[in-house]
Amino acid sequence: MSWRTLASTSRHTFKRLNAIFRSHSTTLSSLQQSRASSATFLHAPFTTTTLHSAQTTNALIDPRVHAPQNDAVVDGDDTTNEFLSRFVWIMRKKVKEAYPDSDKATVDGMLVAIVERVTSEMEKGEGVETGSLGSGDFSDDLWRTVWEVSNMVLEDMNKERKKEKMKGFLQCEEVKEMCRFAGEVGIRGDLIRELRFKWARERMEEHEFYEGLERIRKEAQNEEKESDVGEKEKEKEKVVVGLPKRRGKIRYQIYGLDLSDPKWRQVADRIHEAEQVFWTQEPKAITGKAKIVTSKILSSKEDDDGLQSLLDEWVELVQPSRLEWMDLLDKLNEQNRSLYLKVAEMVLTEDSFQTNVYDYFRLIDMYAKEDCFDDVERLLKKMSENDIQPDASTASALVHMYCKGGNLARANEAFEMLTGLGFQPDFQVYKSMIMAFVNNDQPKLAEKLMREMDTRNIKPTEELYMAMLRSFSQLGDTKGADRISLAMQFAGFQQSVEACTLLIEANALTGDPYQARSHFDYMINVGNKPDDRCTASMIAAYEKKNYLDDALELLLKLESDGFEPGVATYSVLVDWLGQLQLVDEVEQLLGKIAMQGEAPPFKLQVSLCDMYARAGNEKKALQILGVLEARKDELGQAEFERVIRGLIDGGFQQDAQRICRIMEAQGFDASRVKVNLLKPVSRPPSMR
Repeated sequence: MSWRTLASTSRHTFKRLNAIFRSHSTTLSSLQQSRASSATFLHAPFTTTTLHSAQTTNALIDPRVHAPQNDAVVDGDDTTNEFLSRFVWIMRKKVKEAYPDSDKATVDGMLVAIVERVTSEMEKGEGVETGSLGSGDFSDDLWRTVWEVSNMVLEDMNKERKKEKMKGFLQCEEVKEMCRFAGEVGIRGDLIRELRFKWARERMEEHEFYEGLERIRKEAQNEEKESDVGEKEKEKEKVVVGLPKRRGKIRYQIYGLDLSDPKWRQVADRIHEAEQVFWTQEPKAITGKAKIVTSKILSSKEDDDGLQSLLDEWVELVQPSRLEWMDLLDKLNEQNRSLYLKVAEMVLTEDSFQTNVYDYFRLIDMYAKEDCFDDVERLLKKMSENDIQPDASTASALVHMYCKGGNLARANEAFEMLTGLGFQPDFQVYKSMIMAFVNNDQPKLAEKLMREMDTRNIKPTEELYMAMLRSFSQLGDTKGADRISLAMQFAGFQQSVEACTLLIEANALTGDPYQARSHFDYMINVGNKPDDRCTASMIAAYEKKNYLDDALELLLKLESDGFEPGVATYSVLVDWLGQLQLVDEVEQLLGKIAMQGEAPPFKLQVSLCDMYARAGNEKKALQILGVLEARKDELGQAEFERVIRGLIDGGFQQDAQRICRIMEAQGFDASRVKVNLLKPVSRPPSMR
């Protein structure tokens, strides 16, 4: 028998071979174990004695390693050729390993005999008798080797079939749409490839599952028809092998849902309609002249006057739908962001673009992030003219933009618009509004919003608490600062040195050193060590009431505990002692500040100018006054008034008048100090 004759076996042989899969098998052993009994392997002569009986059978192929019947390859001569080619290729190696001394003609003869018997078993499609393994044509070891090789071949063929089938599902529209959506949401690289194979494998398994169900249904129908024909011909009981008969329709229950109900067909139809909305079609191909015009649009400049005419020509050639417009805008966004913004705003008036509120939001959000307030206002005006109401996303973007720009009134309007639409602001919106109120010195309104956050189970962060506490402290609102401090502790945030310092500063502004000392002692009791700023705030609180002894006592106590005053503490003492005209002590403190390696704060120059002017030290007073004039933009009304009063009290009338004119030029009201300029000079400067 030639190999060409074997390859032309009936097209149903592989189907019969798959039928043999369902039989039981014995354990496999390699052909190598049979090398000690070569006579058994070459059991002569090779005959066509049947190997079947009524006893329990073994399969030619081991069913534990073969692919399930659902994965069976398609019947046909090509499939048979492939099976026999692979079988002979592997079997030839097995024979050569067992009989290395045999020549090629002998090996070919063995293979012809083996394949001839295998094809005969494939034609029969039945099992092999267990008792006949040791007698007949082949030995037990040879049969087991045939099973092993056959299983190996079928497993490889099924893998190849699945691989080819997988390629088809990788290119199916559903997988393409899912990959396109994954790309739009930012998934890239190896992850999207893994997801694509995962989705394709799921679709293939689902397809094979339903194919299996359909095959079972057809087999059941065929068996039922054969049974009916047999009952008509023979009026006797006959056992039908197949699916059990049932009365009525099968009710499919999955996770408690009765999927046999007709309503699920309507649900499936609605899902299909919804998918057509979410899974858009591909934009149509642009060719010819339209492609040239598209290239011109993509290469245009932002200030090109012919851009509108190019768009009109493109519309006439392409007849675009929204899909083509979005494809063009995406290309523009990748190449030229400014041109994209201009074209996107131009196409809002196109009927074929089907403009909706999201298109306006996308542009408003982009302009808002770039602080283009005029462009945002123009788009809002267009929305109003076209009767398009801003949605929650647009209102949120406006809140962020106006809060960032410091326009509290417009931010409030956008916030009220958002709540008026029935939407609950998120944490970021609340944060923007609270910080806007804090920056505009309206911490009470910020506190009101924070309480609203608590009622909506939105927890404020420690950053927000500290911003509000800092605002209350700068305004000297001790009650508000205490409320925020208490709210922080209830929210689970421990009181830090920064928080205690702000409470002390608030009480220092109001001139309450006792309450400030209470917060100072509490901070030490909870284990926090005061820093230079905190100590300076406590000394400033004593300064308000001129409790110098208490301040010095506190400093001595802190120094005994290892505290070393810094520039902030020394600066407060310089200001205080300067008001008391303790010039020598002030100069000693200035030396300590210089030893710190840092320059004294600029506002300290105001205290020194006031001290030296009152002390009559003209040289140092005018020297420091020159520094203040050079940095007059950094002075406030209180600083100007203090300098002028010091100059007047020291007898520097002309210098006081000059500083008064500078104060008015800076936009401050100098009426209160002008009254002092009219008074006679009490005493002339003592040191020139």
